[in-house]
Amino acid sequence: QLLLCIFTFAMVLVPEAKDQSKAAKGRRRGPARPPTAAPALAWAPDDSYTSMADYEHSIQDMVRQLRNSSEPGDTKCQVNLRLWRSNRRSLSPWAYSINHDATRIPADIPEARCLCTGCINPFTMQEDRTMASIPIYSRLPVRRLLCQVPGEAGHKPSGKKCHKKYQTVMETIAVGCTCIF
Repeated sequence: QLLLCIFTFAMVLVPEAKDQSKAAKGRRRGPARPPTAAPALAWAPDDSYTSMADYEHSIQDMVRQLRNSSEPGDTKCQVNLRLWRSNRRSLSPWAYSINHDATRIPADIPEARCLCTGCINPFTMQEDRTMASIPIYSRLPVRRLLCQVPGEAGHKPSGKKCHKKYQTVMETIAVGCTCIF
């Protein structure tokens, strides 16, 4: 029986180790064929307008989905396991509100708002205030209007026509919530 075990080991595991070794050697020399797809987040420097336009369009889609949502307003500190969205299945659930700023493109951005002061205890499914729900922030690229639009508060009419000029800046937005002790 011992001989049979050694023979099985030699026939099955040793050739598999040799195959893995050959594969590792092949990787050191470089890929055998070029990659078939570009990285998902790769932005070509000369194509930044298209990428920014796609980004802004995806944010507009999220805002549209949020506005057209058939679910009642999310205001309760509770987990809903029947929903597939992670913001309602989290132990630190959050809802989205629309952050609106007319001097920014996109003017509307979904922003997370924590629904609990504490966190949901996974065993009792009740809020536990020995922990705290806090927002998670991310910096998002937006375009800001550089000159004031005539008629805005604090704008002094100077007789010059203001040409709208936008500059890309990073803005901090809450994108979700998490639990901390």
